[in-house]
Amino acid sequence: MNILIFGPNGSGKGTQGNLIKQKYNLAHIESGAIFREHIGGGTELGKKAKAYIDRGDLVPDDITIPMVLETLKTKGKDGWLLDGFPRNMVQAEKLWDALQKEGLKLDYVVEILLPREVAKNRIMGRRLCKENNNHPNNIFIDAIKPDGDKCRVCGAELSTRSDDQDEAAINKRHDIYYNTVDGTLAAAYFFKDLAGKGKTKYIELNGEGSIDSIKETLLSKLD
Repeated sequence: MNILIFGPNGSGKGTQGNLIKQKYNLAHIESGAIFREHIGGGTELGKKAKAYIDRGDLVPDDITIPMVLETLKTKGKDGWLLDGFPRNMVQAEKLWDALQKEGLKLDYVVEILLPREVAKNRIMGRRLCKENNNHPNNIFIDAIKPDGDKCRVCGAELSTRSDDQDEAAINKRHDIYYNTVDGTLAAAYFFKDLAGKGKTKYIELNGEGSIDSIKETLLSKLD
């Protein structure tokens, strides 16, 4: 099974992606990790990408997409979940064309729906337990709201990540994601249109639900 997943920062995309990966034994392929692996491994594509990165330039799609395809065919040979790519409309079109040429099927596209303001609040409301980062605490989510300034699970002290409190940086990332003209949502809608033509299947999930309810809905829609 091959799956492409979309969702803004704060939507729980990583959590749901991890649940899908475990359930179906898929390779979780994240765009940032692809760059790190190719550059660290000294591949030809990695060397080309590093030259752009070292200059502070964006790596062009004609390098990025072959990297993605190579990883899908090797690491994801038994099924994959692609996360973090494509980020815009042009990349979506190029990725689809490349998948067709390589004979790689895209079984499902998953979009986690979440209003922008809710997504921002979730990011800024995250609190980290000093004893265990896996203890969920968020001041804006009733189900996991901490006990004052103490972890709701173990009572330990809580802290915040500096990047979670950088509203300008969050807004910049969300500007790209919520752009329906040529940004990430435009990419998602490109695949939604393909699903309407019977070329893939498109699943929309209400990201305002609980982790368990979202998981149950998602698994019920995956064959």
